[in-house]
Amino acid sequence: MRRAHDIGRTRRWGLGALLLGVTCALAGCKKGSDAAAPPPEPVVTLGQENVARAELRELQSGPGISGTLQARTAAAVRAEVGGTILDLKAEQGQVVRKGEELARIEDATRKDQVIATRTAVRSAGSALQVARAEEERSAKLAKEGVITPRDLERAQLGVAQAEGQLAEARSRLTLAQEQLARSRVVAPFDGVVSERQASAGDVVQPGAPLFTVVDPRTLRLEASVPAAQLEQVKPNTEVRFQVTGYGDRAFTGKVERINPVVDPATGQVRIYVAIPNTDLQLLAGLFAQGRVASRSERGIAVPVDAIDDSNGGPSVLRVQGDRVQRVPVKLGLRDDVAQQVQVSSGLQAGDVVLLGSARDQVGEDSRVKVDPPRPDAKPVEADEGPGVGGSEAPPARQPPGAQGAAAPPAQPGPPARAPQGADEGAKSPAP
Repeated sequence: MRRAHDIGRTRRWGLGALLLGVTCALAGCKKGSDAAAPPPEPVVTLGQENVARAELRELQSGPGISGTLQARTAAAVRAEVGGTILDLKAEQGQVVRKGEELARIEDATRKDQVIATRTAVRSAGSALQVARAEEERSAKLAKEGVITPRDLERAQLGVAQAEGQLAEARSRLTLAQEQLARSRVVAPFDGVVSERQASAGDVVQPGAPLFTVVDPRTLRLEASVPAAQLEQVKPNTEVRFQVTGYGDRAFTGKVERINPVVDPATGQVRIYVAIPNTDLQLLAGLFAQGRVASRSERGIAVPVDAIDDSNGGPSVLRVQGDRVQRVPVKLGLRDDVAQQVQVSSGLQAGDVVLLGSARDQVGEDSRVKVDPPRPDAKPVEADEGPGVGGSEAPPARQPPGAQGAAAPPAQPGPPARAPQGADEGAKSPAP
């Protein structure tokens, strides 16, 4: 009996173990069962070059212009007489005043001419005095009948001839004095010597260039605009531009004149922009690029590269939390120079949107993470494009220990990848 009871209890234990094993198998109760769990959703890491922030800014529209700054008042100072240059008193970059002597040409011969003509004037003056005295005596004698009227007429003719000789001598003296004065080369107006084409000891001929003097207080920009956009350009219209070598600093001027003739070869019209330069910040010869600010508005703007027109209407991909959302937008004024476009509805100031290839490859509702800016970097803003010499801005630096793959460097190819697994576009977080 006892043996039968032990056998029954053993069978019950075996059945229980079997049922427990089946239950564990169905429930996946085994060591390391977490490996069968579904993989977490990948996260795409975006660098600062892949995003931009919607900002409140002023946008402008109008014909773009470019050209070289020129001095509005400039003069080529030339030699008016020939001879050897004895002295130079001005150098390039020197500030000069109107009438200030810049150089002196050999003048010994002209001084002798002045002395000779001055002597001739004195002689002619003495001869005129003698002729007038003779006329007076002849008139008295003719009145008393001592001499004939012909003798009186002859005396009067002598006075006229003496007056003519004196006038001629005086004109020769004036000419000699002018020639002597032209030996001094002087500044035609207040300005700065920009060029010097001669040196002391050079023998020059009349008309030889010696100096170039410019007035830098007022500059001029000559540019061309398409004839189709001429209605946007009128005298006194403001022009805003930037100059090579001055970074992002903006300068302003006004349209002074418009050429009345269209260039038949290019179909463009020449305009002349007056630029005040009283602080002498700008230099003639620099390249300027900007626009005629015929229209200006202030509003929320994003880079043109953030707009997607492939879905039947303009939209942007906005980062909301850690998700990407597609937001339809309504566009306004477009600034082609700044590459910005106004968003009149759909976005608010501070919203972060995707740019370029990141916009094309990161899908809607994807999970993303935006790298924080470096301590020395500017806030998130529109891509400023290539830097000086065509170089591009360095990629955002990945903080130590950050989850997700770092954004690729700024080079041809997509700056951000779409999630395609744990090893593409982003690293999946550890389970």
